[in-house]
Amino acid sequence: QVMDTDIGEGTRINASVILGSVIGNNNNIGPYSYIRAGTVTGSNVKIGAFCEIKKSKIARGSKVPHLNYIGDTEIGSGVNIGASSVTVNYDGFKKSKTIIEDDVFIGSDTMLIAPVKIGKGAIIAAGSVIYQDVPPNSLAIERGKQKNIKDGAVRYRDRKKL
Repeated sequence: QVMDTDIGEGTRINASVILGSVIGNNNNIGPYSYIRAGTVTGSNVKIGAFCEIKKSKIARGSKVPHLNYIGDTEIGSGVNIGASSVTVNYDGFKKSKTIIEDDVFIGSDTMLIAPVKIGKGAIIAAGSVIYQDVPPNSLAIERGKQKNIKDGAVRYRDRKKL
């Protein structure tokens, strides 16, 4: 379903909903994605399966491959956003923006907590929760330290049997 939307030449839409948006030339969208009102894409943008894009701008050649939520975000050109990533735009009181500059790589399963700006050429490691600005050409990684507890699974299951 496409309503109140301008679609550029050569754009392919596969089983997706697009409302009140402007979609550039040679985009590839879906399947099963939802592009909400106020979204604008440049040319050669890929929005993959099961994505939701809300009130965002995505510049030329950027990729939002699959299983992502992008809300109130400006994405520069040549950006790749890994699977299952989210721009967290609402804190329960107000909506905030995320800015992702050109040539940024964001690893899978990343949360960007708005308001936040990711500088040109930066890399975000998979599984990170980013809540501070990332300077250009920086590598950002934020993860809790993994702790393996010997026989912890056995003790957990034993407690659940009670």
